[in-house]
Amino acid sequence: MTRYQTRPLTSDDFSALVELEQDIFGGSGEELLCSYYIRLCCDFFADTCFITLVDGRPVGYLLGFVNRREAYCTTLAVRPEFQRTRVVTLLLRQFVRVIMSRVDSCWFTVKPDNVAARKLHKMLGATDVEVRKDFYGPGDERIVSRIDRAAFQVLRQKYERLGLVEPQPAAAEEAA
Repeated sequence: MTRYQTRPLTSDDFSALVELEQDIFGGSGEELLCSYYIRLCCDFFADTCFITLVDGRPVGYLLGFVNRREAYCTTLAVRPEFQRTRVVTLLLRQFVRVIMSRVDSCWFTVKPDNVAARKLHKMLGATDVEVRKDFYGPGDERIVSRIDRAAFQVLRQKYERLGLVEPQPAAAEEAA
């Protein structure tokens, strides 16, 4: 039986993340995350960064951070053979559960041609805010999208059905 485990990053995950980054993005001509950023995620933003292991093998990760009451989901990556499995849901579940009560909004950036990520952001309730030119360097264009507090509340039942957040107790629903 396949065993999935999703957990916050630790300092010891640094090498696994570097390897995942290379395996997932290295062959496609994408720029890779710098090791400094990966180290920061493992050591300083581990409470909002997650890794999924399948039978002990690292297969995906989500990197995000919170600044005041704003969350930023910077990278969600899954090995191709584990895409369209429950890995994305497991990573999102961990992230959403951690940020839901802490933030007023969550931001995403995505390349215009990344249809899968754009659909995922839309399913989560994000709306496009702007297109930024030269985002990561000359010629790099990114769509910036956002989920705000009102959208979080409207979408809460959907998040519950998807298993991203725990259902609210009846008393909490009546008070809201």
